[in-house]
Amino acid sequence: VYILQYVQLPISIIQDCDHFDMCTFPSIIGTRVSKGKFAVAAVTLDDYLPMRSTEVKNRTSTDGIKSLRLITAVKTPYLPDGRFDLEAYDSLINTQINGGAEGVIVGGTTGEGHLMSWDEHIMLIGHTVNCFGANIKVIGNTGSNSTREAVHATEQGFAVGMHAALHVNPYYGKTSTEGLISHFKEVLPMGPTIIYNVPSRTSQDIPPPVIEALSCYSNMAGVKECVGHERVKCYTDKGITIWSGNDDECHDSRWKYGATGVISVASNLVPGLMHSLMFEGENAALNEKLLPLMKWLFCEPNPIGLNTALAQLGVVRPVFRLPYTPLPLEKRVEFVRIVEAIGRENFVGQKEAQVLDDDDFVLISRY
Repeated sequence: VYILQYVQLPISIIQDCDHFDMCTFPSIIGTRVSKGKFAVAAVTLDDYLPMRSTEVKNRTSTDGIKSLRLITAVKTPYLPDGRFDLEAYDSLINTQINGGAEGVIVGGTTGEGHLMSWDEHIMLIGHTVNCFGANIKVIGNTGSNSTREAVHATEQGFAVGMHAALHVNPYYGKTSTEGLISHFKEVLPMGPTIIYNVPSRTSQDIPPPVIEALSCYSNMAGVKECVGHERVKCYTDKGITIWSGNDDECHDSRWKYGATGVISVASNLVPGLMHSLMFEGENAALNEKLLPLMKWLFCEPNPIGLNTALAQLGVVRPVFRLPYTPLPLEKRVEFVRIVEAIGRENFVGQKEAQVLDDDDFVLISRY
């Protein structure tokens, strides 16, 4: 149903197909290459089947979200003209599934949801659910600093089958404590919800009294918390589910302060190792091994480091939607050394890590 809301297919594509039914839709949605023509499926129908309508309706319970330990804030890759590269995106999601991730955040900060139109955003959530929702939980970032927009986007996200919503507090146009509670109360009735506290981006902390006031809601799955270990412990002592929002703190948050897991950027690159970090008990040696990568990823605001890294691993095209630009040459060289130190076999993709030149990157302002 969501496809019909966002895409009108030309009659020629139906006439040109030997076999056309609803199962062909996920293969062509969002991959227009020229007027009246669409690219072939990113992943063939032999590799997955779309979710049946009953599967979409039987949504995940809030408890089903609370149990997730490794959730990847997944990257959105682009074609040279700035449109979504769904072939690369599908490959990234498959890699996450194979690497042990239990959930993905679609269109979050890492996925550059703030650089998408809402049509793009909801389409990508629906595409992810339709193609992969039987194998991984799809959490759509439908938050906004406008309560009206957050409500509308969340309605649409659940309509296309997402399992849970991620909601940040209103940013830039900040509000009062009562305003925060009122904002979240408007979206919580719609389905399982993770609240995202990241003061470094919103310039406003969500204080514990707000979270405690909202914790009585049955759809309140928990909090992605970026303030630090003490805040994590404050909540876990009260039985509130917490995911660390900081890769470099997630090991200790998980094993020493009671966090359920992590919503991770680094797992885009090393999902298997991040799975081990969250599932296999305290492992200070592995954590220490990964810290240089985690520090490197955030030497500039996320997702600049991740976008650069995935391009140098050859799993996405080196295309940036502005205002993001690649890391400078010395940092690109440093990344290759980090890959060598951790082991190329632990990273996504099959190609050797390479140092890209400045001219290899494409920067897009209109798309």
